[in-house]
Amino acid sequence: MTKIQCTINGVAMSFDVDPSMPMLWVIRDYAHLTGTKYGCGIAQCGACTIHLEGKAVRSCSVTAATCSGKSIVTIEGLGKDELHPLQTAWMAEDVPQCGYCQAGQIMTAAAFLAQQPNPDDDAITSAMNGNLCRCGTYQRIRAAVKRASKEMNAATPVIPKAKP
Repeated sequence: MTKIQCTINGVAMSFDVDPSMPMLWVIRDYAHLTGTKYGCGIAQCGACTIHLEGKAVRSCSVTAATCSGKSIVTIEGLGKDELHPLQTAWMAEDVPQCGYCQAGQIMTAAAFLAQQPNPDDDAITSAMNGNLCRCGTYQRIRAAVKRASKEMNAATPVIPKAKP
């Protein structure tokens, strides 16, 4: 066992775990945050997506040792103080059916929109391509990402450059 220290959703945490343990299990079994789901265990479905240092990663394939000393955000931390625009868009577009993939979908979309704030449909489809939805709500997922993008862009004031 090794002491792994990281920050999860803004809270410094320390865990005595096998350093090769997937971060998914540290998050679920040791930090007791169960929003991050186990899907396939081989980083192919996206249900376990978290943000590691701001980048979307599959927590089933990232070891605890890799995360040591780093900052992690899970679905619980995304809308920690108030719902994230993606979370409200998910509800407005009535995206979830079974809901199992939704945390991973939202986490992937959040990292994507942070990098590309005004995407078109093709960019959204490409970015979300690695997240599988058993219920097939891909059109609603795309609509929710687009809605959130518009909401996020409207919330960001445009400050004109000063004239020389």
